[in-house]
Amino acid sequence: MSNLHNLPPLKLSGLEPLIVNEAANFINIGERTNVTGSRKFLRLIQEENYEEALSVALEQVEGGAQIIDVNMDEGMLDGVEAMTKFLNLIASEPDIARVPIMVDSSKWEIIVAGLKCIQGKGVVNSISLKEGEENFIYQAKTIKRFGAAVIVMAFDENGQADSYERRVEICKRSYDILVEKVKFPPQDIIFDPNIFPVATGMEEHNNNALDFFRATKWIRENLPGAHVSGGVSNVSFSFRGNNSVREAMHSAFLYHGIQHGMDMGIVNPSMLEVYDDIDKELLTYVEDVLLNRRPDATERLLDFAETVKGDGKKKEKDLSWRETTVEKRLEHALVKGIVEFIEEDTEECRQKFDRPIQVIEGPLMDGMNVVGDLFGSGKMFLPQVVKSARVMKKAVAYLLPYIEAEKDGVQSAAGKVLMATVKGDVHDIGKNIVGVVLGCNNYDVIDLGVMVSAEKIIETAIKENVDVIGLSGLITPSLDEMVTVAKEMQRADLKIPLMIGGATTSRVHTAVKIEENYQNDQTVHVLDASRSVTVVESLLGQRKADYVANVKAEYKKLRDHHAKNRGRKTYLPLTQAQANKMNISWKAEDVYTPKQLGVHHFEDYSLEELVDFIDWTPFFQTWELAGPFPRILEDEIVGEAATKLYEDARAMLKQIVDEKWLQAKAVFGLFPANTVGDDIEIYKDETRSEVLAVQHTLRQQLKKSANADNLALSDFVAPKESGLEDYIGAFVVTTGIGIDERVKAFEADHDDYNSIMLKALADRLAEAFAEKLHQDVRREHWGYAANESLDNEALIKEKYQGIRPAPGYPACPDHTEKETLFELLNATELTGVSLTESLAMLPTASVSGWYFAHPQAKYFGVGKITEEQVQSIADRKGKSFEEMEKWLRPNLS
Repeated sequence: MSNLHNLPPLKLSGLEPLIVNEAANFINIGERTNVTGSRKFLRLIQEENYEEALSVALEQVEGGAQIIDVNMDEGMLDGVEAMTKFLNLIASEPDIARVPIMVDSSKWEIIVAGLKCIQGKGVVNSISLKEGEENFIYQAKTIKRFGAAVIVMAFDENGQADSYERRVEICKRSYDILVEKVKFPPQDIIFDPNIFPVATGMEEHNNNALDFFRATKWIRENLPGAHVSGGVSNVSFSFRGNNSVREAMHSAFLYHGIQHGMDMGIVNPSMLEVYDDIDKELLTYVEDVLLNRRPDATERLLDFAETVKGDGKKKEKDLSWRETTVEKRLEHALVKGIVEFIEEDTEECRQKFDRPIQVIEGPLMDGMNVVGDLFGSGKMFLPQVVKSARVMKKAVAYLLPYIEAEKDGVQSAAGKVLMATVKGDVHDIGKNIVGVVLGCNNYDVIDLGVMVSAEKIIETAIKENVDVIGLSGLITPSLDEMVTVAKEMQRADLKIPLMIGGATTSRVHTAVKIEENYQNDQTVHVLDASRSVTVVESLLGQRKADYVANVKAEYKKLRDHHAKNRGRKTYLPLTQAQANKMNISWKAEDVYTPKQLGVHHFEDYSLEELVDFIDWTPFFQTWELAGPFPRILEDEIVGEAATKLYEDARAMLKQIVDEKWLQAKAVFGLFPANTVGDDIEIYKDETRSEVLAVQHTLRQQLKKSANADNLALSDFVAPKESGLEDYIGAFVVTTGIGIDERVKAFEADHDDYNSIMLKALADRLAEAFAEKLHQDVRREHWGYAANESLDNEALIKEKYQGIRPAPGYPACPDHTEKETLFELLNATELTGVSLTESLAMLPTASVSGWYFAHPQAKYFGVGKITEEQVQSIADRKGKSFEEMEKWLRPNLS
């Protein structure tokens, strides 16, 4: 590229230099030392097996990686500690340390920790303008001080660049800021202009690759010195599972990307075909898609992809597996998810055994064990496992009449097991298989279904006198809900063994987070369905004491190991934390007098007005489909399912609105207020002579780095001694009125799908109502942002002034503040929303919170606090330490 000759090349180094110029050809970045991209590496880091983790890095270097990308972003990891330890170990291994390190994280503190460890000159992955120029400049200056190069994502305050024009706009703006304001060396800037999937079936994605190529060419020609990188595998997500097509797409993409100026990228060498060796017919179809050369390019490639095997040759339907034994046929059907022959194979197998139950216990469970092993080793993915489970269910359904016919009606059950997928999670395939397996082994199974509250689990367990409780969950939030259930079981003084299972669960989480909260009986992690019978037999059998003793000893070792390596944190005395509060320079112009003080309510708010305010991303999370909306609709694994779900949701949403299935109610209030210490006094009127209520806030106590504040919500309201008359708001909204009748009708029709759909949509409408009402308050009722004009994406990203924190959430984790809020607003009478004994809101499709208007108000997490602060807030509320400790136990350091 001609512009490069005026600037020195990008120079990186580990122990050896890496000069990135035209002579260097393409720089390959190794990605296997990334916990988000490699299950093996994640497992090794979680197990603290750093020696073997180093071997992963060494394999990449020996395999030709010229830079290695290191990422430690995982919920159960201390990312700072893991990054620091791993990079320090790399520094002691010359064969690895000879190449530059790319410090990769979405968390700034982890990036800084990595920069402190790497020797030579590395790369930061990544920064962007998504949080605004001020933060972008701060991070860039820090990276510059450390002497590293930087990857800049094509992402700004309005979202990711998804067109040629947006890529150019964001990269140009980022470059100008870095070069002119930060004085960042231009040759040390590496742009990632976003590689998105092609051939998704959505017309707006047809230019995804071509726009990347064009943007790459523009960057290299117009932003002197800058480089271009990207994650190549993203482009082929639509063909997950078809390596022949993916390899061809990667090679062709790289060929054209390099031609346009792409000079580095994350590429898996094993997923590349030599460009000249790609089948010419396949190459034509691939390049038609990448370059968007014809309107039917996607359809033609999809059709062709169906005709090629892993070796790229044309294939006919392969039925050779039908020539093997019936046991092997059942295994093949389970692994491949083939239902076509399952009934005839199951019948043939039944004829070979004395009892139908033996078909399940033998060949079917053997096949499911193979599925479990493949899934656990990363050789099968969840959609494939779902198909396997469907085959299993069809086989079991075929056998059940024969099994029932064998029962004489007097045989007693081996035990009674309650099964439930925890609240917030709809995944039940694994749970259902466990239920079937236990039922077939003469256990009486009570299946409560999905999204089941702790209250219902405990109530049913007591009523039915069950012998074991089994909790299932797939999505990450389910882990926290399982902890809640364990705590509630302990509080209810249950003495029932607890089984934990599901894809996100683990022995470590069970030992560290769950077992310690339930001491009355044993908690056991169950790896997969095939182990469930053995676990239940051990928990209920005569050798239970020995089994429990072994599990307890094993879990104690896991906890000790976890605690030893967790790292110690320092907490400030409360007075020091209070002295380190946010020092806002209080000015009269930052305090806004509301236009409409007092309490206001809506009896029947228009649902139609709320639809455009829906944040759809959490809706898909409810259904265990993770990914940002709308990109989830094109996801390589869940995109098809997400699209169908979205279509169903929009159809039901139309019915909800048109037929008035639900009623939306709300109450909000705006009141005079001032801060006194860590408390906020809320006054009856402008005379400020009568205190209506006091909001008691909690303050961060973790010792922070220099210039970082220990925040409390009270920091955002003017102190009484300032002489300024400030204000605060409160609200409760619900879109759950009328939902019970509809849900019961669906459940009576055995329609769990639409029952869950309605609940999920009601929750989304409630959040949309909270968003819409907050906008109305900012613009009209309080009026401090009368000219605000933001689209829904900007609202979701909270680009507006002010916050609306909710009691029970990170900024105010004290659930008892809901009592203050509800009393202040007379919320139950005006909205029909009530608080349960555990201070949950009913209907569940409800949202409550406070309004803060100061320009510097922001969300934060209180985090861990000391017993000193628990006592302080107990004294201020007039409660006992024990009463407040019960609610704040999760926050105790």
